[in-house]
Amino acid sequence: MERFDPDPLPLSPAIAAGEFSAAQLVFYEVDHSGPSFEALVFLNAEKPGVETPLDREAGFAGSFVIFGHGGCVGDEGHCDVPEKSKEPFDDRPLHALTPQTKTVDISERLRQVYADGDGLRVSVLAIVPGDEMPELRDVLFFSAMRLLAFD
Repeated sequence: MERFDPDPLPLSPAIAAGEFSAAQLVFYEVDHSGPSFEALVFLNAEKPGVETPLDREAGFAGSFVIFGHGGCVGDEGHCDVPEKSKEPFDDRPLHALTPQTKTVDISERLRQVYADGDGLRVSVLAIVPGDEMPELRDVLFFSAMRLLAFD
């Protein structure tokens, strides 16, 4: 996907009251087999785009970067990620294309959101370099996103 705009996240009363010391958005099983990109995370921004400034007032909360592999050039099956071994002492390294977990610290922006009394809407944009300016591209794939808050 080039942009991720889910329904507003349900929040605990403690988070809604700003009673946390730190907050993170965690993205699970992020695919990095394609091109490199930057995922820009916005909170409560009105339909952010590539022209949206990367500052707190515009809703920017943080980002993560994927250094992509650019596709597979090996033999058939070379890029297939095997299932992780269930053996407790198997210490072989993971396959190079094993999906990644990415974390974005959103503490500062989340405090601003609740200082304003708004609900929480997350937008994630997948940005790649363009000829003249950055552009949205259909390169963002992940299995789940979680909001974590710490007291």
